[in-house]
Amino acid sequence: MSKVFVIDTDKRPLDPIHPSLARQLLRNKKAAVFRQFPFTLILKESRPDAPTQPLRLKVDPGAKHTGIALVNDLNGDVVFAAELKHRGFAIRDALASRRQLRRGRRARITRYRQPRFLNRTRPQGWLAPSLQSRIDNIKTWIDKLRKFAPLVAISQELVRFDMQLMANPDIQGKEYQQGTLAGYETREYLLEKWGRQCAYCGVKDVRFQIEHIHPRAKGGSNSITNLALSCEKCNTKKGTKDIKEFLKIDPSRLEKILKQAKKPLADAAAVNTTRLALLTALKETGLPVERGSGGLTKFNRAQQGLPKSHWLDAACVGKSTPILNIKSVKPLLIIANGHGSRQSCRTNKFGFPNRHVPREKIHFGFQTGDIVKAIVTTGKKIGNYVGKVAIRSSGNFNISAKNGLVQGISHKFCKRIHAKDGYSYALQAQEIGNYSTVL
Repeated sequence: MSKVFVIDTDKRPLDPIHPSLARQLLRNKKAAVFRQFPFTLILKESRPDAPTQPLRLKVDPGAKHTGIALVNDLNGDVVFAAELKHRGFAIRDALASRRQLRRGRRARITRYRQPRFLNRTRPQGWLAPSLQSRIDNIKTWIDKLRKFAPLVAISQELVRFDMQLMANPDIQGKEYQQGTLAGYETREYLLEKWGRQCAYCGVKDVRFQIEHIHPRAKGGSNSITNLALSCEKCNTKKGTKDIKEFLKIDPSRLEKILKQAKKPLADAAAVNTTRLALLTALKETGLPVERGSGGLTKFNRAQQGLPKSHWLDAACVGKSTPILNIKSVKPLLIIANGHGSRQSCRTNKFGFPNRHVPREKIHFGFQTGDIVKAIVTTGKKIGNYVGKVAIRSSGNFNISAKNGLVQGISHKFCKRIHAKDGYSYALQAQEIGNYSTVL
């Protein structure tokens, strides 16, 4: 697993330690568990003069996932890694549903307020709630990690795709154009745009070539809207043929390719919309902020032969990237769930209230969303259960454990190990992309 965060009794962050040393401190009762996610120990003594190694927080923001990595610039150790899953699209859908219900009620001339048109002013720098939530999630976790680790700098992938570089390769000089980094911006953009598959046959997991939709020999340009991904077989077969001639027997695919060629990247648009607001938020921390592009991130990752994942992309952000040591690093998957709804009642599909929501959110010291450990010693459900709890005023709770939902657990058997904070957690297994133990 990743290293364990340590703070002293004055809550001063110290150097992260190996898990074996953490277990030894707990056995000797020299430390106690301070936080489960991220796992943090608090020492039972103060160490104001303890030396610490500076750590750099690296962020690879995305529309759906954001990679986070803590890297030691001196030796290249990745001491912590996480992948943060945003809920921006869920917020968008919830707002759309609310808007549709309100319009439906107004159209039926029911007893409901008329739409207001004088409350549409927006402050400077306003972002849509679905976009603002992405920035708030990243800020929340930066603030958390600053409390547990000695951070001295931040690296951010400011732009997913360097549009100016693709439009004008001379924008940063001749060396940048002819160096080993040339072309990485265009390739990464096309891989995302065409779904990492051949535009003509749909094959995946092969070496792709950049192909001109309208061939240069017949007046086609080098514009990004005229480029597509193609496997070697399709590129050779097409040659200098015009796309309409090449796909005359497959008009549906022809229409799809021409439409996709002019379609912008929705995820890239979301990232580009929030990038400057996120940069401003990072600068407000008072730490120096390094900026890098998506092409440079991919170049660093390819140079070190690392697989594709969000947390590894984050570790490779910026020119300051050293030779990384990722041995035994298991990233933490963080899922943003929010803090629930503020509705005082639930509605049916037509927008009419049909069930009541209790006002009291805390019963017997617990609230829905807390992560608890229940050791049941009597009754039909003897055993140990760990998971998120759904509280009831009767005192019999439901626990979403690893093996399924367990109902009717008395509050007397429950002990809270992590308070509700609006997130769910899972620890990644050894294989890339395989997660388990969702809490």
